[in-house]
Amino acid sequence: MLKSVLVANRGEIACRVFRTAKRMGIRTIAVYSEADANALHVREADEAVLIGPAAARESYLDGAKVLAAAKATGAEAIHPGYGFLSENADFAEAVAAAGLIWIGPDPSSIRAMGLKDAAKALMIQAGVPVTPGYQGADQSEETLTAEAARIGYPVLIKAVAGGGGKGMKRVDDPADFAAGLASAKREGAAAFGDDRVLIERYITRPRHIEVQVFGDKHGEVVHLYERDCSLQRRHQKVIEEAPAPGMSDDVRAAVTGAAIKAARAVNYVGAGTIEFIADASDGLKADGVWFMEMNTRLQVEHPVTESVTGVDLVEWQFRVAAGEPIPLKQDEIQLNGWAMEARLYAEDPANGFLPSIGKLEHFVMPEGIRVDTGVEQGGEVSQFYDPMIAKLIVHEDTREAAAARLAEAAGEVEVWPVKANAGFLKRCLEHPRFVAGDVDTGFIATEEADLSGRADKPSLAAAVVGLLASHTRWAEYSSYEPSPWDSKGEGLFGFRLNAPNTAAAVVSINGEQCAARLKARNWYDFDVAVCDGNFVVEVQPGSSLRDIGSRIDVNGRDSQVRFRNADMPDLVFRNGEAFEIGWFRASGQVAAVIADGSLRAPMPGKIVATPVKAGDAVTKGQPVVVLEAMKMEHALTAPFDGVVESVASLGDQVVEAAVLAVVKAG
Repeated sequence: MLKSVLVANRGEIACRVFRTAKRMGIRTIAVYSEADANALHVREADEAVLIGPAAARESYLDGAKVLAAAKATGAEAIHPGYGFLSENADFAEAVAAAGLIWIGPDPSSIRAMGLKDAAKALMIQAGVPVTPGYQGADQSEETLTAEAARIGYPVLIKAVAGGGGKGMKRVDDPADFAAGLASAKREGAAAFGDDRVLIERYITRPRHIEVQVFGDKHGEVVHLYERDCSLQRRHQKVIEEAPAPGMSDDVRAAVTGAAIKAARAVNYVGAGTIEFIADASDGLKADGVWFMEMNTRLQVEHPVTESVTGVDLVEWQFRVAAGEPIPLKQDEIQLNGWAMEARLYAEDPANGFLPSIGKLEHFVMPEGIRVDTGVEQGGEVSQFYDPMIAKLIVHEDTREAAAARLAEAAGEVEVWPVKANAGFLKRCLEHPRFVAGDVDTGFIATEEADLSGRADKPSLAAAVVGLLASHTRWAEYSSYEPSPWDSKGEGLFGFRLNAPNTAAAVVSINGEQCAARLKARNWYDFDVAVCDGNFVVEVQPGSSLRDIGSRIDVNGRDSQVRFRNADMPDLVFRNGEAFEIGWFRASGQVAAVIADGSLRAPMPGKIVATPVKAGDAVTKGQPVVVLEAMKMEHALTAPFDGVVESVASLGDQVVEAAVLAVVKAG
């Protein structure tokens, strides 16, 4: 068995590999960039080596620096994790040339599956079904146009070296083919240095089904059943599950058999994934599943396979790399129950899913489930790396139970002030179509209105108002906790038992103000008018205001609200969402706050354009300032007709929430 391993990766990935290595008694070595000096994976390793600046190309993607770290620490093997150098055949060869053990497939296997067109040609030779299309060498526009017509519209143009949706264009009409082709070629050249494309038939209701395969150095290859990764947003996976819903025995036999053929065709060793696209328009059928590509590494979603098979895939990687045979035969690998994984990202679904960065001042993960993460409370989410901060994994007897448990877990997530997508995940998992297993890769785009959560803000406001008001009721008879409704704080006067049972205030939720009025029905039940909505709020008696969940019914829908305010602003967590709460008297001062036309930075960045200047008249929706952040430009527009009072200077570097411009109504 191996004695030591260097993990050429960071964050959750490195922590995951370290966990198994430590259990097996293998010494662990981390590499880290300057931005990750205080990262969790650095502290969890037995030894850690600084390999460069924050930029990945100068640290984690610099194979020479990784190899130097391995040599300096006496590492016996290198595990690349997933991402970064994990599918870099040149790096794999360099590892072997340095006398180290590469924990991954042979470089020839990586190369064989690295280009989509070559991989498909190889699969056709191996008898693996592929999506009808064109993978030829003739890349002239005339030939590609003719092939698209032969395949039949709609078609999908894909960069041969692509991934993550880059260089991928759907074309529905022949008149749009030339423009789509030019765009795909530009993106392929920019992202991968290769503008070649292939063309496939576009499947109108596609499902993404993949099979976990594993090979050893003794010629054995097994599968560990399938996963369904159809719940995607812009070609990025959001929720994965194993097994796939609606999978019959004959379809499973066909798809796993094809996966074994694919792995054997490249003499595969180690953990890999064969990805298929399935036509879900009329259920899964054996002749309606086609090879798409192979990932020659461990996958982010591997925990769901581990959960339903009882196998530690990283342990298998270590054993196979050390020359041992696969620990189990095919007939010994059993499928047990149902597992689901949700990817928790530091991003803001309410703001176009923009990445969110900064310090995790409050970070609480659900208990009783598997959580794979590389961050902790007090840590940083950096602008330099992928914004995934954790994976939430559940394993239950049935799909329905797994979806319900994962939805519950997503609702228990508490992250602040960094934004997270936990509420979005919960809404996905509870959507009737998802619960019924009616999923395809277009699910999120189709159901965006229901999944956005925009309609939930008034309900949250009502829950907050009811919760705080209920505590005012018993405040005189117990240890007092400040309430906006009480004269001891900045709230209202006269709202007391045996006094008028109506009150008004303004509640601020994440900087947006809503007028709130309530009428008490009894000690814990209220009629609440807030954020242009009317609600009946019922607060469970006896709940505590601070740091303990309170059960709240809003218009008959039950949820848990957790209130935190120790050493931080008042925060409310509900259904995976985080809300900073402010309170104001219903006065002219508050009206001025509500009318404020401040345009704030959605994330740190640089001012790259100021289309207007102070004193200019603007109309609602007119661009006022343009911010460049995360390599994208974001135009901030006037919230109403008015006059620009101030605007930031061109070239300014700004922090999140900084006021970039102020528009006054006029």
